[in-house]
Amino acid sequence: MTSAAWPSQTPYAAPPRAGDAVRVRVRYDAADIAALLWREWPLMLTVFLGLAVLGVGFALTLKTAYPAQSSILVRLGQEYVYQPSVGDAARGAVPENDQVVQSEVEILSSPQLKQLVIGRIGLATLYPSLARAANSSEPGARQEAIDKAVGAMQKSLKIDTAPGAPVVRLSFTHTDPAVAAQTLNTLVDLYVGYRRTVLLDQTQPLEDQRRTFEARLAQADEAYENFLGSNNIGDFEAEKASLAQLQASLQQQKFAADASLKEKQGRLAALSAQVGQVAPEVGLYHDLDHQAQDKLTELKVQRGALLSRYRPDAQPVRDLDNQIAALEKGIGDGSLQGEGARRMGVNPVYQTVQADRLQMAAEVAALQQSSRVLAQQIEQVTERQLRLAQLEPQYQDLSRDRDVLQSNVRDFTVKEQQSQAAAAIARQSNDNISIVQRATPPVQGKSLKRPVMLLAILMAAFTAVCAGLVRVFLRPGLPSAASASRTLDLPILATAAAK
Repeated sequence: MTSAAWPSQTPYAAPPRAGDAVRVRVRYDAADIAALLWREWPLMLTVFLGLAVLGVGFALTLKTAYPAQSSILVRLGQEYVYQPSVGDAARGAVPENDQVVQSEVEILSSPQLKQLVIGRIGLATLYPSLARAANSSEPGARQEAIDKAVGAMQKSLKIDTAPGAPVVRLSFTHTDPAVAAQTLNTLVDLYVGYRRTVLLDQTQPLEDQRRTFEARLAQADEAYENFLGSNNIGDFEAEKASLAQLQASLQQQKFAADASLKEKQGRLAALSAQVGQVAPEVGLYHDLDHQAQDKLTELKVQRGALLSRYRPDAQPVRDLDNQIAALEKGIGDGSLQGEGARRMGVNPVYQTVQADRLQMAAEVAALQQSSRVLAQQIEQVTERQLRLAQLEPQYQDLSRDRDVLQSNVRDFTVKEQQSQAAAAIARQSNDNISIVQRATPPVQGKSLKRPVMLLAILMAAFTAVCAGLVRVFLRPGLPSAASASRTLDLPILATAAAK
């Protein structure tokens, strides 16, 4: 066959040389393809029978699966009420019902729950083949088998929900109907307890946070105590208030002492001036001279005696009268009155003034000493107050950190106790989760043998046809005269049978 058979060849192209092969696109119709496929029936039959036998054999190995059914009613519970760990923002907020149902579905789908179910029922009961593999001596064989069992259980478990409906429907498929029901019931029972640890067990984070704050509080207390000890302070606030009161008291005492000192210094000056004006000694008493009086008395007695012998105008009597008159005149004008003995003594006024002066001087000295001591004490108190004022910023930082940590420890302790109480109450009641239907061993199972057989036969037939078509299209030559005429675009004048 040459390229001259193509009518679309350019007339100016060089003529093909002898021996050159030209590839042409064979044009088939339905009759040609059917005829060609019929020629390849041995190949197609072989492929069909081989694949069909394999597919049917595989279908016959499939076991009947029994789906156990169960359902759970989910309502809003205390565990979904938002309780913030810190502060009161959004306290009491609750999610929508669909969100609650979705949360419960996620808990039911968790691999940890399935591991609990496998541990409760036993790997040998659920998946004996995996249990035999788990008994292998290879390291990690058991964990690998459990992981495969969890994956197989995940495939066999179906969880269905409907929007707006608070019901979760569960289905678990197993080759043993009793095991299917037992597994699903165990899953539901363990789910009721497991969900508490997921939703209600918030005590551990609170306890961890409380312990963290307690450790920080211990460090803050140590720093606080070291600060007080290094600065010789027992109670900062009490000492600060005590120093303020002490300073006010000392100032008041000093003012009173200074005022009293001024007063007593004035009195001392007055007493010192009075001491110079008072005589230290005074006369206590003195005796009078009674000789003239005694002489007068004696003369009068003598006159009386003379009158008994003489007349009043007698010369002896007149002489006595003259003497008496002279004595009386002298006594009367004091010329004959002489001083007797005189005694002197200390002036009591001087003594009193001097004693007051000495006492006042002592009081002045005492007040001066007291004023100096008070001034020193005020200075010491002021220095201590200045020292406390310098230390107060550091004390405030330490005290503030300590107070905040104490408040945090107290708050988290309260929240921890509340969480424990709420968890304890929730463990005793599951009012928001109700098991509507428990699983029972299913009577009728589901088998995939027929669908797999049908699918295997269809796939075998399709593969056989594909193999025949491949053989047809790969076979060289033109299958018929009509195909040659269509392909070469030339009329076929005659045909000859193959020899």
